[in-house]
Order: sequence, then C-alpha cells, then structure tokens
Amino acid sequence: MIMNKGVLELKDIKIFARHGCFEEEREIGNWFIVDFSAEMDIMTAAMSDSLDDAVNYQIIFDIISEEMEIPSNLLENVAYRILRRVKERFPRINSASVSVAKVNPPLGGQVGASRITLSY
Repeated sequence: MIMNKGVLELKDIKIFARHGCFEEEREIGNWFIVDFSAEMDIMTAAMSDSLDDAVNYQIIFDIISEEMEIPSNLLENVAYRILRRVKERFPRINSASVSVAKVNPPLGGQVGASRITLSY
C-alpha cells in the first residue's frame, strides 16, 4: 500500500542577515543556516505530476529569504514569522518545523552556532 504522507525539506539554506539583540550584530551582520520541513498529503501531486497540486518549495524558499531580511532581536521571532507565513500560504500542510541557526554567535567563547527550532 502506498502511503500518502510525505515530507518536504529544505536543508542548509545559508543566508547573511542582521539579527541579534546587540547593535553590533545588526551593523555587522552574520551568517545563518535555516532548515525547513513540512509534512502533508502528497498523493494528489504524486499521481498528477503537477506543480499545481504540490507545495511549491520555491515559494517556501522565497518566504524564508524575505523573513530573514527583516532584522529581529530574537531567532524565535524570525522562526515564528516564517512558519506563520508558510501556514497562511499553504494551509494543506499538516505540520511544519523551521530551525534558524546563527553561525559563530558572539558569546565570548567558541560556539559553532546557536539555534532555535519552532514547529506547529
């Protein structure tokens, strides 16, 4: 039996942005890594082979890019805005998760990244 549940993922999206609570973070900017996944019924798209029946991941990438351009104090805010817009645009998505990681955050020590993950 073919299962109708599928997962769409966009992994390791590298974006330069200006998020952070410190003025220097917003002036200098930093690299961020965004991962996105969504679970939905994919059977109609799988059978039709039509983009009209699928969740278009180009649109999701565009949403992520647009929200990353808007400076925020907290990564939680960025993740929330991304998920809110994706949910509004694609109500057929059953659940989604986004993680936003700041590469080498200014914490006074060597840290590869700080990351927040938000799901619905």
